[in-house]
Order: sequence, then C-alpha cells, then structure tokens
Amino acid sequence: MLSEGDLIVAELPQADGRTKPRPILLLKVLPGFGDFLVCGVSSQIHQAQDEFDHIIEATDDFFGATGLQVSSVIRLNFLSTLPTRRMTRHLGRVPTHILVALQSKLASHLQPIKKPNRVGGGF
Repeated sequence: MLSEGDLIVAELPQADGRTKPRPILLLKVLPGFGDFLVCGVSSQIHQAQDEFDHIIEATDDFFGATGLQVSSVIRLNFLSTLPTRRMTRHLGRVPTHILVALQSKLASHLQPIKKPNRVGGGF
C-alpha cells in the first residue's frame, strides 16, 4: 500500500512531453480517485532552490531507508499528479519530519496573495 512519504519510481512527464522513469516523492493523496500529488527527485543537486527544495545527503543517518543511490534533491518545483498505475517500483521512505516540512513549504507557497484595493475595476 502506497502512502505519503514514499519514494517511488514512476513514469513522470518531462519538459519535452516524453515520460521517463524517475524517482518521485508521494506528497499527498488527492481526493476522489486515489491519485497522488508528487514531486520529482533528482541527483542534480545544483538544481535545488534555496528555502524551497530539500537535499537528502548520502551522509544523512536515514539515507539507507530512502532507497536512493546518491545524494539527491527533492524538487518542489517539479510537481505532477499521478495515478498509482504509473508507479512501477517502491524505493523507500523519507522521515516524517521531512515530508511535513515539504508539505508546509508548498502550502505556504500556495497561500493566496492579497489583492490590492483598486479603483475603477479592471485587472
């Protein structure tokens, strides 16, 4: 049974429109059909966005439980919604505190912006 915090390999859409098997993190199960909001995981640490993404180092005490082979970045700016049928292999899990921190960062980022009061309508 898959759950939030699992690291999985799945066919993930790429920028060029093709799909490629990639490690992903299951961020949140979505209501309705059991699809997941997921984010990509990459060994390209230089792609990490400060104060947004999370780097998992091979030296972290929990690294073995992730199933990752090298230090990697969990990329909150690489989001997708995937059905479980596109998930091919279970790798491992991230600790709960990392999952909660990532969910909180994303939720904070998605907070509505306050619209300024405008006179005369328009955009």
